Amino acid sequence: MIVKDAAPNHYEKAFAGWLIENQVEFISTADQHKPVFEKSDLKSFDFLLCTPAGKKIIAEVKGRRFKGTTLANLSCLECWVTTDDVDGLAAWQKTLGPDYEANFIFAYRVQNVDVDYDGREMFDFYGDLYLFLAVSLADYIKYMKQRSPKWRTVTLPADKFRLCARPVKQILA
Repeated sequence: MIVKDAAPNHYEKAFAGWLIENQVEFISTADQHKPVFEKSDLKSFDFLLCTPAGKKIIAEVKGRRFKGTTLANLSCLECWVTTDDVDGLAAWQKTLGPDYEANFIFAYRVQNVDVDYDGREMFDFYGDLYLFLAVSLADYIKYMKQRSPKWRTVTLPADKFRLCARPVKQILA
């Protein structure tokens, strides 16, 4: 059971709740016992997911707020990350090997009460609604553009985000 205040942030807590509800096996790197990650200079990722088919997914959760009124066309969804996020995921994928696939999991917390969800699956976590979308690291690297040199952030153009973003259930198949 996930307790609302036990994990590092509400986006990761909500995603862990979604994983449990959908019976996805996972390891959270936020757990107290993570000696492999503590000894590394690499930026740690958030979750390691294991699918029934044996697929292994390295997941980095990026929490964002959605303040719009419709999810049609996936517009108004921020998808920026830091270059450290990209470099860290790439290094972990290389370190763990070809059987692992790195993904950014964008966790959008819906801010408005009246939203057109456009048929998308929403997850209710302690009264807050979340949408989880995955973008593979390979796709992110292929299409990313610099957002802010000062803050070392990158993003995907809106059309490329719409092309690459998938419901998390799709990457678990």
